[in-house]
Order: sequence, then C-alpha cells, then structure tokens
Amino acid sequence: MNLFSAGFDPMSVAPLAERMRPRNLDEFLGQAALLGPNKPLRRAIEADKITSIILYGPPGSGKTSLAQVIAARTAAEFVRINAVSAGVKELREIFDRATGNLHLYNRKTLVFCDEVHRFNKSQQDVLLPGIERGVISFVGATTENPYFELNAALLSRSTLFRLEPLGDEEVRRGLQAALADPVRGLGQWAPDVEDDAINHWVDHARGDLRRALNALELAVLTAVPANGRRLVTLADAKESIQETYFRFDKQGDNHYDIISAFIKSMRGSDPDAALYWLAVLLEAGEDPRFIMRRILIHASEDVGLADPAAMLQAHAAAHALEWVGLPEAQIPMAQAVLAIATAPKSNSVVTAIKAARSFVREHGAGSVPAHLRDPHSAEAKLNPAAGEAGYLYPHDYPGHWVAQDYLPSGLSIPRFYEPTGAGRDVRRQGHTS
Repeated sequence: MNLFSAGFDPMSVAPLAERMRPRNLDEFLGQAALLGPNKPLRRAIEADKITSIILYGPPGSGKTSLAQVIAARTAAEFVRINAVSAGVKELREIFDRATGNLHLYNRKTLVFCDEVHRFNKSQQDVLLPGIERGVISFVGATTENPYFELNAALLSRSTLFRLEPLGDEEVRRGLQAALADPVRGLGQWAPDVEDDAINHWVDHARGDLRRALNALELAVLTAVPANGRRLVTLADAKESIQETYFRFDKQGDNHYDIISAFIKSMRGSDPDAALYWLAVLLEAGEDPRFIMRRILIHASEDVGLADPAAMLQAHAAAHALEWVGLPEAQIPMAQAVLAIATAPKSNSVVTAIKAARSFVREHGAGSVPAHLRDPHSAEAKLNPAAGEAGYLYPHDYPGHWVAQDYLPSGLSIPRFYEPTGAGRDVRRQGHTS
C-alpha cells in the first residue's frame, strides 16, 4: 500500500456482477432447494455451524456469492485461496496459523477455494488433516463434477451441494435490482431499459446471472444520454450480447448431459427434441464424428431389427460426413436422427448379445459340432470323414431351412434372442433356437 492507494475503493472499478453480489441470504437469488426457509444449509449458515462443504454448479449460479455470504456471517477467520497459485507451502502455513488461532483464541478458520478442481493431489492431501481434526472448515467451489476431479478422501470429509442454473425470473430480478440500486448498481445513470431488452438478456443468459449483468452494464454505460436518462432498446441489448450462450464443456458434466438428452430423445421417439439436441451439439462445436458415432450406435441399440433400414441411414450419414463435411453433412445427419427417432423401437439386439456373452463368460466355449467344422481344417485333412460329416445344406430344403443343431452338444443353452414384436422384429419361420 502507498499514499495514493490508501483511500482507494476496489469496488469502484469492480464489474457490475461483482458489485451486485448478495450481502446476505435474503438477497441471494435462486437455490431455494438448498437455502429456502428451514433448509439444512441455510440453518447451518445462520447458526455459523458450517462444516466442510463442496459447492458444485454451472457458472453464474452463485457458488462464490454463497461463499461470501458465509464469510460475512461466520465468526471464524475467513481465508480465501487460489487453487492454481496456492502451493503446498502456503497451505501448510494456513493450517499452522489455523491451529494457533484455535489453541490460543478458540477461533476456527474457514478456508474458501474457488475452482477447487484445479487443486492437484498434493494440495488436496495437505488439507485433509486440518479438515479431519476440525481445525479448519473448507468451502470449495467448482463447475466440474467433484466425483471426477476431487480425491475420494476430500469428498468423504465434505458435504456436497449442487447448485442449479438460475431460473428466468431470478435472472430478471437480478437485472432489475442492478438497475434500481444507485450505489452498487446502475441507478445513478438513470437508465430507461425497454422490457424487450430485459427479456433478451434473460433468454440469452441461460441461467447465468453474471453474463446477463455484464451485458446490462455494457448497454447502459454505452447508451447516449438524452434528457438526463439513458435509453436502452432491444437493439442495444442485441448488440451487447450478440451470440447465444452455450454452456458446453467438452470435458464436463454438461457435455455428457446434452449427449444423454440427445440419445434419450432418439430412443424416446421425439423427433423434435432429437433435432433440438443435435442442433445444440452442432452449434456448440462438438466433433461431428463423435455425434455420428452416437447415431450409429443407437440405430442398432434402440431400433435394431424393428427397422434395419435405420442402420443403413446412419451408415449413409457417416459416409456423407466423411465425403462432404459440415455444414452440408448436417442434412444427412439430421435424416439419420429422424429415421431413428421415428422408427419402431426394439432393443432385442442389445439384450441378445448381452445374454450370449454373459453365458459364454460363465460356461466357456464348447466344442464345435463335427458337422459344422471347416472341411479345410488340419483336423479334416487328417480325418476327411470328420469334415462336415452330417451337415445339412439349408438351401437344399423347402423354405431354405432344415432342422439341425448349431450349438455345442452337452450345453443347456437358453434362448438369447427374444424378438419384441415391434416393426420387423418378429420371429420368422424356422427360427426356433
């Protein structure tokens, strides 16, 4: 600190989203399932009884804001650390200082770490003794799935709370609060914001209040004053947030959530939903080959023999993707998706191969019956009578079928393939195994 910085207020240059963070639980937007009246997490915060917790949720859902509310409420010493820069040495110093505070002043220490998934194993291990002994309470925030990114030991000592994206009305309330607040918000600029502009920001924020507030601030501060007010129109709102926000991390949960929705929409025979999720994947820049692999799999897994043409459609789309690429390949890809979504459904192929492999794993592979063996094998050459002895050629018989054994003798093999009766997935003449 120097003479010129002594009176400096960092909040004077902080972005609107930072200035408008809630100061208490009553100002907190969303997360009613966690922070509503009489909810355990709210009671723990109000009673200053927070133990170690992990806050997990998408950007803009309030993880850091909640940590700051906890910090304002607690009597414990609050220490904020950075997961990238806080080395093992610094963490040990925090633990030693926390131990001293507890022994000398009977005061606990609350340690907050944003983006905790960036902690490496050594950093996480250093925290464990302090958490386990109750010397420190730990609050970690992350956008990534904690079960993938955090050590099992740290997870077992923490309570996990999942925060959901804010609803449209909650985002709207956040924007209106910022417009009305003359100290922390934009009220001092006398903004006159059209309802259509607010609706545009709400629609494009996708539950991320920070994104909406950033756009609002840009629009208000760049609006030309007229008669002492700053008019913000829908056109201004569109200029401030020009592209739709896709919360899509190829390594994160959201990626797999969207893929899952895409797959389940095809399986559930909803062509519009399947096209919607396909469009989301394409707009978000997902690898089209990855999408195509899912289409190929589910043409067989969910349609299968009910409409074998669905697999041909999927293969044709995959071929088109390799030959023409995007954006043109989106058309045959969409055709394949629609073919799967609108086809009759059967999972008999999946259940059949699973049943067969399960049986083989348990019982092993039996000997090939003599009449099915290769007549050109070494054994057949040594013993010509053994090669295809007794084999009945089906095309020599009416209907191109004749009853004969195709399975190893001595094994009681169940029926693996059970047609569902959907579409063309029915048992045909002669298929009596």
